[in-house]
Amino acid sequence: MDLIKSDGGPPRWFCPVSCGKPLSDSPVLLYLPGIDGTGAGLVVHEKALGKVFHVQCLHIPVWDRTPLKGLIEFVEETVRIEHTLSPNKPIYILGESFGGALALSVAARNPTIDLILVLANPATSYQRSYLHAINGIVNLRPNELYGIKRFLMTNLMGDYLKMEIVGMDGPNDSPSFLQLFRRCVEDLPLFHLMLNIFPKETLEWRLKLAELAADYANSRLFAITAQLLILASGKDMFLPSINEAHRLSRIIKRCKIRVFEDNGHTILLESGVQLLSTIKTTHTYRRFSKHDHVEDFLPPSITEFKKTPMETWCYRLFTGATMFSTMEDGKIVRGLEGIPDEGPVLIVSNRTLRGFEIISFALEFLREKGVVVHALTHPETVPFNFEDDYIMKLFGAISISAKNLLKLLLRKSYILLYPGGARDIFHRKGSPQELLRMSVKYGATIIPFVVVGEDEISELIVDYEKIKRFSFLHQMVNEFNQGKTNLRKGMSEEISKQELHFPILLPKIHSRLYYLFAKPIKTKGNENILHDKDYLQKLYSQINCDFEEHTNYLLKKREEDPYRGLVERFFWLMTYGSLDQIPSFDQ
Repeated sequence: MDLIKSDGGPPRWFCPVSCGKPLSDSPVLLYLPGIDGTGAGLVVHEKALGKVFHVQCLHIPVWDRTPLKGLIEFVEETVRIEHTLSPNKPIYILGESFGGALALSVAARNPTIDLILVLANPATSYQRSYLHAINGIVNLRPNELYGIKRFLMTNLMGDYLKMEIVGMDGPNDSPSFLQLFRRCVEDLPLFHLMLNIFPKETLEWRLKLAELAADYANSRLFAITAQLLILASGKDMFLPSINEAHRLSRIIKRCKIRVFEDNGHTILLESGVQLLSTIKTTHTYRRFSKHDHVEDFLPPSITEFKKTPMETWCYRLFTGATMFSTMEDGKIVRGLEGIPDEGPVLIVSNRTLRGFEIISFALEFLREKGVVVHALTHPETVPFNFEDDYIMKLFGAISISAKNLLKLLLRKSYILLYPGGARDIFHRKGSPQELLRMSVKYGATIIPFVVVGEDEISELIVDYEKIKRFSFLHQMVNEFNQGKTNLRKGMSEEISKQELHFPILLPKIHSRLYYLFAKPIKTKGNENILHDKDYLQKLYSQINCDFEEHTNYLLKKREEDPYRGLVERFFWLMTYGSLDQIPSFDQ
């Protein structure tokens, strides 16, 4: 309510108290609001953004009449000051609706400054919007029809139900109808307050600003060199946001799009949108001039952990993931007690059907040991499903390269790698000699681990040979491989021509995933023999031996598991109520 009072002041910046103090070397983030001008549109995301950004929100008082040129120059002055103070850091501008057009205008005038624009339903499509059409009709008889325009604005602006669900929409605790109804009743005064944001004169002025900003930005899009991330709503009742996002991406080179099909125009106030998570998983977050996969990685927050679909009780019950580790004396125990508490730790896995086990694996390490496991993945093996890719990146997956592996080893991280990389994930042969040599050089503890159960949880129904028989599937594979590296390059005969593809699986319900981590192999102190081929071959043989021995152990012991089936696990859960304690076989 204080934000909509007239204080006679000009536009100004403020930092929300809930943002707190960010990490060192955090970049600046300037938030430019929509036509409401309050600057309070980040209320849902302030705490998360405040941990990794110096947040500044633009507030335009209700009765302020600063023209578009004055607003552009006001933001531009701040951008130039921040650039002068920290020339090697990017400056983030988060523009919502009208603020998105304003952000593009500033970027077009400052092509030499390192800007990263995050645009939420930018109003550059204002001329093609419902709002523009309604405004044109109402202006014919402004006094009589003003009430209709304000009513339409406040009722089409966003999805109020999704606004009410914010904070109540975790995957494990969806709100009940009674809870939702009670919150809606409590918040009725807020909807009346929204009407007060737009007195007649203010509404007319802001709509005119939006039209001018759209025209100004559209006439200068060719000059923009900034990096863009556009958040587009599928149910935006005001703007054709998805079409506009694709239009901008065709004009501006460095542009990424994330579509939120179920959200309305006020996307930043609605449920289902985790702004910081989206910034992180699109590799849009960086502290300096170039993005570094390792240095710029931000660990998942508790909120992100709890909202992960794979953390829901139904997913955990279905997979039934149970983990065992091996102590120094060779004893096998339930849980991760046998995993060292200090890195660097290199966890190498046997071949699995599709690396399906990675997400459950990463979540269990976070849950039990509180550490992030960085799965090194080939950049071309991103799943077709964006949600899978989003979760893997959020929880530590990093593009595989010698440089990234070196950085992780130096940071004493926990690393998951399939010897041979993508070739092993898709049943391809590779040489791990260089990997072992690098691990020995930096004294990493190597832990082989095996997982069984994917053969019964999922069934391979379409392999590469069958894909080639179906023209539409083969066409999809050809299109997916356009411009991508041939992972079988260098292999002989027909196998060298096989394209990167993803087998088609069907879920099965009568098994569970079993993980077993072998006894840790310590290499610290052996740095002087890292070029000894016999030592490396012995190490490689030991890892392969562990793979075979522990796979046979799990295949045999799972036959003794009384809770191997989904039905048995479900009844145990109903009786005892704990997913973490569902029994398995005796070690």
